[in-house]
Amino acid sequence: MKKKFYVEELSSHCHFVKSTGLTRLAVSKNPHHTLTSLYSKTMRALAKMPSTAAYRIHTEKIITERAKIVANNASVTDVESKINCGQVEELIIQAENELLLARKMLGWKPWEALANNAPPQQWDWPPAQIKSLTH
Repeated sequence: MKKKFYVEELSSHCHFVKSTGLTRLAVSKNPHHTLTSLYSKTMRALAKMPSTAAYRIHTEKIITERAKIVANNASVTDVESKINCGQVEELIIQAENELLLARKMLGWKPWEALANNAPPQQWDWPPAQIKSLTH
């Protein structure tokens, strides 16, 4: 993974990034605001799900952890290193995708019971039995 090129301005301790080093991925102008907004929207979507839904439980944990890191670290470099899942621009893409998924999950309602019972062998593994070719 290519690293960003930072130019540190000592007077204000700000970082200016020329390039993400990733094709077609522009540098975020205000990543803290963008991530905070996306995390808030995702949390609102999750709040509409039952508190026992597995997706809600696990996603809330991740989003809450990441939101705290963003809130407690003014440095983009610190946010990237503490979350450890790519550059801040990649974190924004991940947050956008998670928000879209959370909204889709609200429509799909995977926490509800199945309309019909699953076929008896649906969860068996391997899905097909391989028979020996020997005679």
